[in-house]
Amino acid sequence: MKYTTLPNTKIEVSKICLGTMTWGEQNTEAEGHDQMDYAVEQGINFFDTAELYSVPARAETYGATEKIIGTWFKKTGKREEIILASKIAGPGPYTSHIRTTGFTPESLHDAVNGSLERLQTDYIDLYQIHWPDRNTNFFGKRGHVHDENEQWEDNINQILSTLDEIIKSGKVRRIGLSNETPWGIMRYLQESKIHNLPKISTVQNPYSLLNRAYEVGNAEVSMRENVGLLPYSPLASGTLSGKYIGGKKPEGARGTLFPNFVLRYGSDPSKEAIRLYAELASKHGLSLAQMSLAYINTRPFVTSNIIGATTLDQLKENIDSINVDLSDDVLKGIEAIHSQIPDPAP
Repeated sequence: MKYTTLPNTKIEVSKICLGTMTWGEQNTEAEGHDQMDYAVEQGINFFDTAELYSVPARAETYGATEKIIGTWFKKTGKREEIILASKIAGPGPYTSHIRTTGFTPESLHDAVNGSLERLQTDYIDLYQIHWPDRNTNFFGKRGHVHDENEQWEDNINQILSTLDEIIKSGKVRRIGLSNETPWGIMRYLQESKIHNLPKISTVQNPYSLLNRAYEVGNAEVSMRENVGLLPYSPLASGTLSGKYIGGKKPEGARGTLFPNFVLRYGSDPSKEAIRLYAELASKHGLSLAQMSLAYINTRPFVTSNIIGATTLDQLKENIDSINVDLSDDVLKGIEAIHSQIPDPAP
């Protein structure tokens, strides 16, 4: 395994982060425990979760993933060995079962306390805002469409001030964002600098060979402001494993069980890009999954690549990507395909 540090900290994390959102839906508690056991054996010390998980979000499974991690901590006693990240859910119709009060001080305190209880710990290493509470482009929206009637009032100072209280209480060590835009990241940085409030260390956004939109504006922010990317969906909801090529619907796969999650990857441009990337990988003796992950692992603005799996075989292949070195020919091939079909699935 390779390691780095969370930006602006001395916290060492593995370059591969274990994603967890299927535990409690597609994966049982025992399977989640097996995945954590295997990941730790391979040198992973960084887990990412959220109060929302498992996915898809349902009242019946709210907090299920955090509970599975909590029982693993209790069973193994390995809490101190793990850098643990979690998130507060944002507002939306699919989170009304969690709360409807956004990121008020009360909401933030309640969310942190709830996560701590489920996780069976007294601190979270990295606490993230899962998505913005303002109208902007995330979750598959390619561009920003401004709403003149939007009711949102800038609450970023209040959010940071509340997180500052939580950090000083010892319940959280560092903070990050998720599904954010360059404007949003810079607003948080501006508030933290002007008012001496905690600085964000990371942003967790989608990033894959099918969606390199992060490079357009956010990558420069990452490099110049020292805010690391924690890419999620690096295999584009599993489509960059190649398992859906040719219209296949593997039993138990996320795209088979929950087709809405892979709609953006089912367009003709996405299918063609996947086919071309698969051909490139095969030509150079690589699996499509490992080529896709290895590319992300080496981007200079990436702190740790969040990988997820529903089977141990998938997990092994994904973790092993850390040892894959891509040749110049492979990198040139990736850029050629990207130039031909740029970001077909934002």
